[in-house]
Amino acid sequence: MEAFLVSTGIVALAEIGDKTQLLSLVLAAKFRRPIPIILGILVATLLNHAGAGAVGAWVTTFLGENALRWILGLSFLAMAVWIMIPDKLDDDDVKVDATHYGIFGATLVAFFLAEMGDKTQIATVALAAQYASLFWVVAGTTLGMMIANVPAVLLGDKMANNLPLKLVHGIAAAIFAVLGVLALLGVG
Repeated sequence: MEAFLVSTGIVALAEIGDKTQLLSLVLAAKFRRPIPIILGILVATLLNHAGAGAVGAWVTTFLGENALRWILGLSFLAMAVWIMIPDKLDDDDVKVDATHYGIFGATLVAFFLAEMGDKTQIATVALAAQYASLFWVVAGTTLGMMIANVPAVLLGDKMANNLPLKLVHGIAAAIFAVLGVLALLGVG
């Protein structure tokens, strides 16, 4: 249960103001059809995070406990710093054509590609390596993504303008830092 709760919380906080959340806002403004957008985000996240989680679980099979502890600890500390750097949405992330794939397909493809190498995908790899529970990590990171992105789709700019991003990112960075220190100390 710890893997699920930590994964949910840390990804929900990390996703606030992230480029994929900004993409959610853009898709909602462009298509104004929340259900296919939300479903596209859900499927893209499940696919992306299942792959990322599988990589994290796989890494644990060939790294020794000491090496894994250092890699995870330093990765979590790096995430604590990275989370404080504001994200920008590139023009390439916004080029979404619904004529061929429909709104669901366009959202799925755009969101999946935008999530590649993103903070939350990297966090999923590290969390899956930290916890020996691939299912609960992927379920948690996916729920965290949905907690952050569904309101963005439904409420749009109203929500984005009222969130204290620095505070939210500071909390997420603190959690990543604590996880990093605990991993380096061999706790948890």
